[in-house]
Amino acid sequence: MRCPALPSLLQERPFRRYWAGRSLSLLGGQISLLAFPLTAVLVLKVGPIPMAFLTAAGSVPALLLALPLGAWVDRRGRRRQVMIVADLARAGLLALIPAAWVLGVLSLPVLIGLWFTFGIFSVLFNAAQSAIFVSIVPEGQYAAASRLLSQARAGGYLLGPALAGWLIAALSAPVALLADAVSFVASALSYGSLELPEAKPAPPEPRQILAGLRFIRESLILSPMLAAGLTQGLFRAAFMALYVLYGTRDLHLSPGQWGLVLGPSSALALLGSALGASIRRRIGLGPSLVLGTFVQTVPLLAVPLAGGPHALIVATVFLAEGLAGAGSMLAEVPQATLLATVVPDRVRARVSAAFHMANTGMRPLGALLAAGLAWAAGVHVVLLTAATGMAVSGLWLLVPARSRLVGVEAWEGRLHPG
Repeated sequence: MRCPALPSLLQERPFRRYWAGRSLSLLGGQISLLAFPLTAVLVLKVGPIPMAFLTAAGSVPALLLALPLGAWVDRRGRRRQVMIVADLARAGLLALIPAAWVLGVLSLPVLIGLWFTFGIFSVLFNAAQSAIFVSIVPEGQYAAASRLLSQARAGGYLLGPALAGWLIAALSAPVALLADAVSFVASALSYGSLELPEAKPAPPEPRQILAGLRFIRESLILSPMLAAGLTQGLFRAAFMALYVLYGTRDLHLSPGQWGLVLGPSSALALLGSALGASIRRRIGLGPSLVLGTFVQTVPLLAVPLAGGPHALIVATVFLAEGLAGAGSMLAEVPQATLLATVVPDRVRARVSAAFHMANTGMRPLGALLAAGLAWAAGVHVVLLTAATGMAVSGLWLLVPARSRLVGVEAWEGRLHPG
């Protein structure tokens, strides 16, 4: 039975189940985002250097394995099965952490190994899910579907930290990870209930692993997007590596003030998602991606430049975080729409893997950059350099010789000049 109050896509059972699975997974991911590092800090009492290795372990697979795993997914086909296996595997890996804690065998090497393996299955999931997206969503509705997923992500940003804090306080950090494990099981069940035509396996071709990169390089739409993603991913990782340390030590933010900065400011991300459709109608798909890229990066320059009365510093960081979140939501929908529209099925997993490498795989390199700059010039220089690098990453989208993003529009599953 249809509900007139629901968006039209959510009235269709396949997309509704897909959306529900992604929403649960995104919310659960926000719980792990806090519970996992707190397991290391509170249970294993790790210091800064081991914590850096642990944080990097989950993103190393995206750097080293994204391209070969993306090629494997394209060759194999059956991408829905890959997503189900990846979700169930990640649920099992998360459940092993509280089990190891209860049995008294949880250690830093065990945690690093589990997190590294978790990262491998995350790469597989992300490589496969783009094909499922285009199988479920009708041509011409990619932007609407991406907007609903973006709103689910923003809702996870808003609700996840509070839910994570409550679960950790009530049950302990390791046990709180079970909530994310349950979300992965629910996600796998939602995908298992879908009956969709699977994409055909990619035909054999020379140097298959690099075929996705070759396709991106030849595209005047995708090549500037990947260049901007790689640049932003590297400098964002360097920024985040020392962000909390700088805010706590140099800006004197208390835990309660961090909660104010990271929690309520997420509401601005929801606002960015809500306003995105109107902005895209006014200026077009490509320009909205350019605008969102700058809005999610430029405000973070205010963090290393913050000064004056303490209340002003807190307000500055709050607004920087909120605007960056709003920009992220604004950029997410046009990027997802362009990827769904431009990329053919034969290289879809490999292209998705390349963008996953840009978003996630740069984290270990960014952490190394932050460590080197901090040793040579100090934490403030790291924050200033990283924020500047992020702010200029959007210039890749404007280089006339390599970009056709400005003015591009998409409808009915095809691209058209604006």
